[in-house]
Amino acid sequence: MADDALIETTLLDLVAARGAGKTVCPSEVARALGGAHPDGWGPLMQPVRRVAVRLAKAGRITILRKGRPVDPDDFRGIYRLGPPAESGSGSQSGV
Repeated sequence: MADDALIETTLLDLVAARGAGKTVCPSEVARALGGAHPDGWGPLMQPVRRVAVRLAKAGRITILRKGRPVDPDDFRGIYRLGPPAESGSGSQSGV
């Protein structure tokens, strides 16, 4: 099974490749590591979530639910992963 460092690298690479304003499904991260069959990627869903929470707390990604950022310590259900809220590069901030 993939370790946290590999999950982190894969997650950050997928989020960066998707670009600003776009999100990644956590299952995409799991599938990139475990392959197309659910027996390969299914067991990675919890480790992906754990790494996503850590990265969100560090400000390296944003966890979104229904298109809105959520508290990494308190969210349920379907979620997506996106770039950090304050990307600093041409973001639409109160202009």
